Amino acid sequence: MPSKPGRGGFLSSLCFNIIIPVIILSKFSGTEDLGPAWSIVVALFFPISYGLWDLKQSGKINAFSILGIVSVFLTGGMSLLKIDPEYIAIKEAAVPAIIGIAVLFTQKTKYPIVKVLILNDQIIYTEKLQSSLEANQATATFERILARCSYIVAGSFALSSVLNYILARIILVSPPGTTAFSEELGKMTALSYPVIALPSMIVMLVAVWHLFSQISKLTGENIENFIVGAK
Repeated sequence: MPSKPGRGGFLSSLCFNIIIPVIILSKFSGTEDLGPAWSIVVALFFPISYGLWDLKQSGKINAFSILGIVSVFLTGGMSLLKIDPEYIAIKEAAVPAIIGIAVLFTQKTKYPIVKVLILNDQIIYTEKLQSSLEANQATATFERILARCSYIVAGSFALSSVLNYILARIILVSPPGTTAFSEELGKMTALSYPVIALPSMIVMLVAVWHLFSQISKLTGENIENFIVGAK
């Protein structure tokens, strides 16, 4: 049976979600080119198409991917309807805030998001880890550490929410439906990675590093012994 085509990598995601939309909004939103409205439609076509394609390639419904696609739709719709930029800023802040709340909420369930994302069979030999924790009578301690990591991850989304709102409020100052607004939308998209995604990613990596380092301490084994494909 032929293998399933691979999903898009980092460069593809960067091009479709940031680079191409930024170029379109910054360079082709003038009335002599696509115009303010059509530049937004064309620019948003790329991240929406990429998100749907990536969703199809994964072969399963991913709540985060769906939320991302809906967020892009909302940004485009609110811009085309010429809704006050303040509400766009609120929407930008709401998306990571919803994810952060979901992280905290699921921590009280059988399937915490952090555990599902990091401690799954594609990344960790979960049965081997569980056996090692039980042998060292460290299961309860590990659950407390996992909860701590969930709070750190939720904190990264809280940071993203605040930065999203601030960035949108600072940059989106022109009336919607104008060339200047489309260019500002492009600028906001361009700055979203270094200003928002990078700091949030660093906080999240701190959570992962803390979790993995604690696994080594609790089990007395190198973390590589539990990571799929590490050896």
